Amino acid sequence: MTSELFSPLSLRSGQVLNNRIAKAAMEENMAGDGQLPDKGLFELYRQWAAGGTGLLITGNVMVHAEALTGPGGVVLDGAAPLEPFAEWARAAKSGGGAVWMQINHPGRQIGSDMPGVVWGPSAVAVDLGRHSGRFGKPVAMTPEQIQATVTRYAVTAQRAEQAGFDGVEIHAAHGYLLSQFLSPLVNKRTDQWGGSLENRARMLLDVVRTVRAAVSASFAVAVKLNSADFQRGGFDADDARQVIEMLAPLGVDLVELSGGSYESPAMSGRPADARTQAREAYFLDLAKDLAATSPLPLMLTGGITRRHTADEVLDSGVAMVGMGTALAVTPDLPGRWRQGREAGDRLRPVTWSDKALAAAAGMAQVRHQMRRIARGSHPTPRTHPAIALLAERRNQRRALRRYRAWLSASQRTA
Repeated sequence: MTSELFSPLSLRSGQVLNNRIAKAAMEENMAGDGQLPDKGLFELYRQWAAGGTGLLITGNVMVHAEALTGPGGVVLDGAAPLEPFAEWARAAKSGGGAVWMQINHPGRQIGSDMPGVVWGPSAVAVDLGRHSGRFGKPVAMTPEQIQATVTRYAVTAQRAEQAGFDGVEIHAAHGYLLSQFLSPLVNKRTDQWGGSLENRARMLLDVVRTVRAAVSASFAVAVKLNSADFQRGGFDADDARQVIEMLAPLGVDLVELSGGSYESPAMSGRPADARTQAREAYFLDLAKDLAATSPLPLMLTGGITRRHTADEVLDSGVAMVGMGTALAVTPDLPGRWRQGREAGDRLRPVTWSDKALAAAAGMAQVRHQMRRIARGSHPTPRTHPAIALLAERRNQRRALRRYRAWLSASQRTA
């Protein structure tokens, strides 16, 4: 089969990825003591590195110690020791591929049981119906807090480079802070960060500029962006097209396209827009349209599990294929594709009518597989979603106790 899948990709930073397959970011929630990467993450990334991907993108690393997506989140700020991150980078690069650190701030998407701060562009809470109480009530960020957060992204990126990572991916999708600023449904500001798309994109663009200035020219800087939020009146494909054009002059190497948020979890294959359910690559229709005019190379993530689909993605004009769940179930899938084989099994589908609970169970299933790989065991894709969710909640409770104690004892400030 003739395919670009195993051909190299040269980026504007000069970095060359040895094939077009990326392990997309999945939130591991596996931080050890001090919210640092430890042996579990090292082993997990060693296994993925051996699997044949050209690029590994870590699960989101937090730029602000008081704002975590979950209590098991890894934090890399100015006070964190670098050696655990250096060991993580070495493990991830042990197979010859590149590793980028995804860097993120959750904004308003922080659990109501978490200590710290819950910030957003505006005081608009996450609406999950009867599950809305799972998230804290956000306060609108001050201009000083916005600027301090922009600086935090740059500090994290600079320290990631010092630790040996090859690049960073700035997370501006899935309803996290930068995505919140982009969304007209969440961003109700009337100052320079609100209103027009140019204003709503201001924080993202400032983060990109500041990060690019803080790292070397050969260090990759990528952005993860929603192709659409899949909410009526929200960030849409035309907005995405314009933001990509805004990013082009700023030294961005790659834009990864995904979609959705906790309120409309399209990234889990349960979108509000039914047309994306008809195919394995959830966002391929939108990606084709964006690739036709994009001045930057694009990467598409969402539901890709088969070689045929990966080839279809590249044939559409997209430069790179991103996979998450498929590699949590079959960590050596790229190597299998080289041999003409496919994945063995898939996760049990979560068909619950409660979409918020189903999305949580789906993520719990994925993390259950990652934890098994980290322990040196094989994935067990047929684990029941309810069992995975219960195990996830036990892990979260333990991690929350550790995080509370660590944050209370540390000297980090908001």
